[in-house]
Amino acid sequence: MSIFEEFDKRRDHGNELVMAQDYFPYKRFFNLDTNAFNYGAIDDKIKELMGLSCSLVMRCNDCILYHLRNAYNNGATMEEFNETMNIALTISGSIVIPHLRLALAALEELKNK
Repeated sequence: MSIFEEFDKRRDHGNELVMAQDYFPYKRFFNLDTNAFNYGAIDDKIKELMGLSCSLVMRCNDCILYHLRNAYNNGATMEEFNETMNIALTISGSIVIPHLRLALAALEELKNK
């Protein structure tokens, strides 16, 4: 199973569990997250690259895969990915390296699709 197939399966199932709670605070947060990426002066590619950098700093693999694929689908180049990921590495240091490896493996998968 590919990196993204596994991610999508786990994410979709988890989201179903969250939404099945029909709990307003969960729904409100999900809406806030969605809207942060849907409106404003900054274009989608840059927002997704910002999300990728923050996700690397926070060491959230699911978030890394989510923002990386969205940035890729919005036309981010390898130069843009490398600059974005280098910012995260510079901010957080070597703790980011395992997550940088995951991001690069995922990018390789996307490019080979």
